[in-house]
Amino acid sequence: MLSNATATISAILVDDEQLARDELSFLLRDCPDVEIVATGKNGVEAVRLIEDLEPDLVFLDVQMPGLDGLSVIAKLREKNIPLPHFILATAFDQYAVDAFRLQAMDYLLKPIEKDRLERSIERARRAIQDKARTQPPEPVPAPRAVPQRTKLLVRAGSRNLIVDSQDMVYATIDDGLITIVTTALEGQSNYRTIEELQSSLDPETFWRVHRSFLVNINRIREVIPWFKSSYQLKMDDKKQTEIPVSRVQTKRLRALLKL
Repeated sequence: MLSNATATISAILVDDEQLARDELSFLLRDCPDVEIVATGKNGVEAVRLIEDLEPDLVFLDVQMPGLDGLSVIAKLREKNIPLPHFILATAFDQYAVDAFRLQAMDYLLKPIEKDRLERSIERARRAIQDKARTQPPEPVPAPRAVPQRTKLLVRAGSRNLIVDSQDMVYATIDDGLITIVTTALEGQSNYRTIEELQSSLDPETFWRVHRSFLVNINRIREVIPWFKSSYQLKMDDKKQTEIPVSRVQTKRLRALLKL
């Protein structure tokens, strides 16, 4: 390779052809700093995996059933999800202009040549290292000027229910709608954002484990190893929901539970 990387690059491979995924996985064996954390076979899986795993890099086929590679990037933008770096791979060259318009890092033609892949990976390394150097430190929560809420309003059907905040197992947001799940019920919150909900609760108890999930640490039933170095949390609700822990929060999880 062209340089010595000091940090692991987490990568996802998405292609509807098993042979193409296997071939790219084989070529990436010569890149010891690239860790393949998941593979997918269509665009819908790509969106879900990127949301859940927050990879540094995604190798993405262009032509796939259901949701093509370019539509994956557009969908993530619509959902305001921070984008990883994308390297698009296809047997056709006519999508290159659209790919770069969507700020894809590189565009590889199949069959992928090893030397060309190495140059693309080196470009990704530099971009990821530059991003890490310029990343602002995680903000320290400001002292609270208002008391924390002990009760929450949850809309379930036509009813407006008041629940104890400690009974909340987790909250999640999807398309701007926050759902609160407690030990006994599930319904919608009147808060507009997860950040707003989190700021009203005890920071020692409620933890933002993922951009889409806020959990009550006292309601974690099980920690499940998932995709190599990542984890999911099985929660203490009726469905025993499994919630992904983002890569950024994995370090805190290990410290919290001495993993």
